[in-house]
Amino acid sequence: MVFEFITPFQLGLLSFPVLLLVIALRIPLAASMFVIGLLGTYLVSGNIRMMDSQLKTFTYGTLTNYSLSIIPLFLLMSEFATRGGMSAALFNAAQAWLGHRRGGLAMAAIGASAGFGAVCGSSLATASAMGRVALPELDKAGYSGALSTGALAAGGTLGILIPPSVVLVIYAILAEENIEKLFTAAFIPGLIAMLGYMATIAIYARVVPNSVGVAARLAYRQRFRALFAVWPVMLIFALVIGGIYTGAFSPTAAAAVGVAGTALVAIANRSLTLNALKESLLSTAKTSAMIFFIIVSAGVFNSFLSSAQVPQTLAAFFLEADVSPWMILIGMLLMYLLLGMVMDSLAMIFLTVPIFVPIITQLDFGIPPSEVGIWFGILVLMSAEIGLITPPVGLNLFVINNMSKNVSIGETYKGALPFVLSDIVRIALLVAFPAITLGLVRLFY
Repeated sequence: MVFEFITPFQLGLLSFPVLLLVIALRIPLAASMFVIGLLGTYLVSGNIRMMDSQLKTFTYGTLTNYSLSIIPLFLLMSEFATRGGMSAALFNAAQAWLGHRRGGLAMAAIGASAGFGAVCGSSLATASAMGRVALPELDKAGYSGALSTGALAAGGTLGILIPPSVVLVIYAILAEENIEKLFTAAFIPGLIAMLGYMATIAIYARVVPNSVGVAARLAYRQRFRALFAVWPVMLIFALVIGGIYTGAFSPTAAAAVGVAGTALVAIANRSLTLNALKESLLSTAKTSAMIFFIIVSAGVFNSFLSSAQVPQTLAAFFLEADVSPWMILIGMLLMYLLLGMVMDSLAMIFLTVPIFVPIITQLDFGIPPSEVGIWFGILVLMSAEIGLITPPVGLNLFVINNMSKNVSIGETYKGALPFVLSDIVRIALLVAFPAITLGLVRLFY
């Protein structure tokens, strides 16, 4: 060790505020973790060859992981789904059935976001696609700017809550959990999220009645015609998620099927031109490269923490401390809520999961240890999703607000708060009743 006046464990703890400071200075997360991880390894070991060994080991060992191939496939599926007109078909179908109710158009946007998320896997893509389709209709119907932008920002989070989810794949890789089980566990919490958002809109519409409008009631023939138009989305969802749940496809194979299905829909709608295909592939490559670099950097940083005995020491401390496991879990979730106000959701997951998972999986919550990691993964996903709609760094809020010309960012913040409360209630429900999350996992596996 280079410095005698500080222990490796203390050095590991010190790396967290240093990393947060560097991120606050707007240095990219991947570069920050990469440099701090390498430097920390050198300070702990005192051997510069250890740094060279890390670069070779993690770069090859991580990027040759077959599970990583699912990430660019889901990202490409998201690109094709966005270009294939699926968001418009889903919103039109939901609008036909719900638009005539008080707050119905906003509920329709939530339902359509859930449907789009089922073939997308990206929160920002869901928010962007639904914003383009639903914002003009909400404005035309007389919805307030706060409610329309807040609802669409919240609806966008369903892109990572309803399987498939890129964030869940990343959690599975970091925590070494089963992707199929995580997708299965996320299904019911995702539906609860959708229903919770709809209930929030219903309450909001009654508390602030002048914030909503009502669309004309459509005949049942028109409703069923609009519903029939979403059959490609339903078919793709059934093939991808149904294939994973039944074991017909591995997650990677299911993602490939999803890419083919969304591409065919986009081609049929004449929206996947040669230029659009090039743009989709380029966007997927850029985003995948960014995520892969973060994964490698997180591996280097987490290796430094492991060599400094940070996860092991903290796990031993919490196990020996006279503190309820539930209080430790609640403390972790509160930390996610606070970090979500100032940090991107992916940054939170890469920074905290390697530390929190070894601790949480050794605590006794009255459920089998093999299920704790799955349950905690869904709680992490829900907490990361809240960060997308909490000011001041809620990415979905900025995406939707930029699309709305006459709504201030303050109004969007205000409109998102009821949905944040809905999220907190849902997380409390999932904490109190783990069987809600684990029921389908126990049924299928």
